[in-house]
Amino acid sequence: MPDDRRPSLFSAALFPAERGWIRDAACAGEDPELFFPLTERESESQVARARAVCRRCRVLLACRRWAVEQGEDAGIRGATTAAQRRAIRRELFDSREGRTTWKTVRARRE
Repeated sequence: MPDDRRPSLFSAALFPAERGWIRDAACAGEDPELFFPLTERESESQVARARAVCRRCRVLLACRRWAVEQGEDAGIRGATTAAQRRAIRRELFDSREGRTTWKTVRARRE
């Protein structure tokens, strides 16, 4: 049976048309606010719920890579927080001479 989900306005704004993988994203039908906790009190449980959506997503790694490469510093993307994505960017930047690859970074994070 074909999957008739369409990207939400939220996801369409975040992912340009050439990012066709967004159609397969588990978050496409979710409330966008889930991925952007507003208060410290909401944060822990909301982040856990958002990550649960991400972890069941078949395009998780593409989303995470896109968020890291684009410098996304807000919300949960690819099951990572903004702080985690900044750490990944630092690791990629710091180790360019050592030939660290996405595969190496991904293996360390999982």
